[in-house]
Amino acid sequence: MTERRKLPVGIENFRKLREEGFYYIDKSRFISDLLCNWAEVNLFTRPRRFGKTLNMDMLRQFLEIGGDQSLFEGLSIMEDKELCARYMGKFPVISISLKDVDADSFETAYDMLCSVVIEEADRLQWLLKSDRISQFDKEQLEEMIRGNFEKTADLYRSLKTLSRMLYRHYGKQVIILIDEYDVPLDKAYQFGYYDQMIALIRSMLKTVLKTNENLYFAVLTGCMRVSKESIFTGFNNFTVHSISDAAYDEYFGFTDLEVRRLLHDYGMSEKYDEVREWYDGYRFGKENIYCPWDVLSYVKDHLSDTDAEPKLYWANSSGNSIVRNLIDQATGTVKAEIEELIRGETVEKELAEEFTYKDLETENSEEKMKYLWSMLYTTGYLTDERRVARGLYRLRIPNREVRQIFEEHIQNWFSGMIRKESGVVSRFCDALENGDEKTVEECFNRFLRASISIRDTAVRKGRKEAFYHGVILGLLGSREEWIVKSNPESGDGYCDILVEIPSERTGCVIEVKYAEERRFDTACREALEQIRQKRYEEKLKLDGVEKIRVYGIACWRKECVVKSEMEQGEIGTGADQS
Repeated sequence: MTERRKLPVGIENFRKLREEGFYYIDKSRFISDLLCNWAEVNLFTRPRRFGKTLNMDMLRQFLEIGGDQSLFEGLSIMEDKELCARYMGKFPVISISLKDVDADSFETAYDMLCSVVIEEADRLQWLLKSDRISQFDKEQLEEMIRGNFEKTADLYRSLKTLSRMLYRHYGKQVIILIDEYDVPLDKAYQFGYYDQMIALIRSMLKTVLKTNENLYFAVLTGCMRVSKESIFTGFNNFTVHSISDAAYDEYFGFTDLEVRRLLHDYGMSEKYDEVREWYDGYRFGKENIYCPWDVLSYVKDHLSDTDAEPKLYWANSSGNSIVRNLIDQATGTVKAEIEELIRGETVEKELAEEFTYKDLETENSEEKMKYLWSMLYTTGYLTDERRVARGLYRLRIPNREVRQIFEEHIQNWFSGMIRKESGVVSRFCDALENGDEKTVEECFNRFLRASISIRDTAVRKGRKEAFYHGVILGLLGSREEWIVKSNPESGDGYCDILVEIPSERTGCVIEVKYAEERRFDTACREALEQIRQKRYEEKLKLDGVEKIRVYGIACWRKECVVKSEMEQGEIGTGADQS
């Protein structure tokens, strides 16, 4: 086993990673592939947390004049002697990241964007000592460092001005790196100043990338390919490398072989199946890819606690609002498609290769859903099983982590639906209290038909039952004065749900079963028999409950049958649906 290095969770600075001895999965061949195939403007789109920022910083460290070549010792890029001799440490570089421009107002976002430029200008302040640039340029640089952008046009021209100074000092064209170019647009759309921000970003990029004779080539990264008409208008030498392209497919994220090696190096090879289930499943080009943020975080946690369970690392690094948007706007057809995805199946969708955030506001519902599906794909919530035809993709949820994101948002959506259907919820609870099994069954069926099921044929019977269990708990939660307990210990085991109604000294015992092959009567009888045999009503009796109603609820997909009996043994008359 190799030496166990520190794990670079959240480390996006290539120099720091290499100098401080962090574990590094060698992605340096990305540099050689790019340098052999670059266009004047190159855009790489990948979901968040897949190594875009680290790769951009690695590129800067390799190309920039004065860079430390020792950082690349032992990496595969050094095997290409001719390429290294031609490019390594040979270019002036401007490098900025827009990932932190995430304000809730345009004014604040504008100031943050200015700060990004100020930071890069400050890094290049040594140009003030150059005898190759004019006094006028030096004065402009000083104004930039001080943050004096008197006019918006000063910010528009700022990167082009820096590139002109670097060109005049070195006599060489400049390489420009812009990381996470679309983050400001995402935030602007969320907070209502999208038109202002897209005009600002478009003007900055157009000035520095389209009409700049000092530019050698540029690399941009982001999650989405924002419509060419909205930002990249008139860019003739512009190439996009998206998640559906085979080129560069292995350089963002970890391949299966890389994950196996990482787990082996940290003595965790036995965790491979678990890591694969939770964090694999992305398809970039022709390569199966794991989310590196997830894998590194899980390994780090496991080294501290060998009993550590997988977590939603990637999910918890963002608001996941795009999933909420899909669920909130789901029609009957889309609800069915979401259920198929959660069962591990696929859906075929025509996707837009490029679009704007404003496209999501179209009044054409079909077009709107097309853009929404496209955004889910480009941001990593869905991946393609395979491309069926040009523009047509067979989509699936990539892994267990993302599936859980969908499930949690569906549960939140269901809670909202319960609040809207307060009358039906009230009928359900009243019927449960009074032993009206037919009304309980009617109301529960109504909610099942309207809901999005998150447990079906792809999971074991116990997890299917847990879904229905959760729905019932959501309905019962509307009665704040009731005492509702999930899986409490009672009698000789653990009941699904116990309900106490203190004001009426009444209680309910509920056992839920999944009715395999729609055998509702059989499942109800099993539930009631389990309650009797294990004496689940004992806790209610000990609490002084005088009247106890017992319910066996059998569920299959979006149907249910309810049978009840009083604690004394009077059996209800629910019809046999098997």
